[in-house]
Amino acid sequence: MPISAGGQAPDFTLPDDEGRMHTLSEYRGKPVVLYFYPKDNTSGCTKEACGFRDDYSAYQDAGVIILGVSPDSSKSHANFRTKYELPFILLADPDREVLKKYGAWGLKKLYGREYEGVLRTTFLISEDGNILKVFEKVKPANHSAEILAALQDLDE
Repeated sequence: MPISAGGQAPDFTLPDDEGRMHTLSEYRGKPVVLYFYPKDNTSGCTKEACGFRDDYSAYQDAGVIILGVSPDSSKSHANFRTKYELPFILLADPDREVLKKYGAWGLKKLYGREYEGVLRTTFLISEDGNILKVFEKVKPANHSAEILAALQDLDE
């Protein structure tokens, strides 16, 4: 079960696709979209990432940082970013520590079989590090538009 809105977002440090370390608290002063996804180069994850890519100028205009996290390696992220020209940061969590900390790792069901995996979840984090909104069971195809609408609602 993901952590809920209202509290402080747990801090973490993870490597990006170039091995550079990123700490969530470094982004204080800007809103952050922190999204957890299962796997690079899969159809749903590609749709979700490309949605953020296609809307990236709107996020930049709003001063929003996008951080994608999956258990894939930095090398896998580098290939994924290059292949789809993703302009935002992808972070590697192969030990699943951050995924678990945010409640984005848990039991899933497919064709009646249970297994552990990434629960596609997004957190909208305020400039001061508080979780404003949690999106669970995300539908990849229109998720970026859903996030942009939520950002606009917060501004009103």
